[in-house]
Amino acid sequence: MRRFEDRTAVVTGAASGIGRATAIRLASEGARVACVDVDEAGAEQTCVQIRASGGTARAYACDVSDPERVTAATQALLADFGDPHVVCNVAGVVSASPLEELSFAEWQRVIGVNLTGTFLVCQALMPALKRTGGNIVNTGSRLGVNGRSYRAAYCASKAGVHLLTKALALEFADQGVRVNAVLPGATRTAMAQPAADSPPSRTRMSAGAPRSPLGLGEPEDVAAAVAFIASDEMRYMTGSIVAVDGGVTA
Repeated sequence: MRRFEDRTAVVTGAASGIGRATAIRLASEGARVACVDVDEAGAEQTCVQIRASGGTARAYACDVSDPERVTAATQALLADFGDPHVVCNVAGVVSASPLEELSFAEWQRVIGVNLTGTFLVCQALMPALKRTGGNIVNTGSRLGVNGRSYRAAYCASKAGVHLLTKALALEFADQGVRVNAVLPGATRTAMAQPAADSPPSRTRMSAGAPRSPLGLGEPEDVAAAVAFIASDEMRYMTGSIVAVDGGVTA
């Protein structure tokens, strides 16, 4: 299946986890992939895997929370690949702090990467997406729907991503750009592992965490959903938040 033949995709957070799996999946279906991450070496390793399978990819170093770096990375990838058809905002960070211990710097970092970063990338690439009639797939979270103790910054950031997605879907529907989001559940990634390994001096942090009836997900499970949503098969879908969480939010 080559649903993205002769198309360009931009994937943030492409150095690892769901971002890497998404970049590899889109490349396997024919897309040229701009792999964007603050970890340039990790993004380049993703590109190496794509090229080894016969695909086309290039890495771009970018802190998505920094407007100037987003502008620079956008200019570079547009010069290399032209206007993208798909933009996948996967870059994200986690936080697990009690409110009284949550520093302003940590709050800013989580909101900055997860929410502001998604906004900045959408804003920077929207003119190009209007030219291609492309679409955006953002990354929300089940914790953007259901709250969790000790996750205030993360929950707030992901709830913001959900509503940003819906607002942009309405704003750009008549201009030919679709905007949707995936809502991953617990997924086997390096970013999620520290929370899974937390000792119970932080047991209370995970107390009440819902268990998926299908178990822990893999990055490739989410990447498959992203590819489906971004494909022409879903041309009538916009403003949707699609749960890929093994039934946790059912």
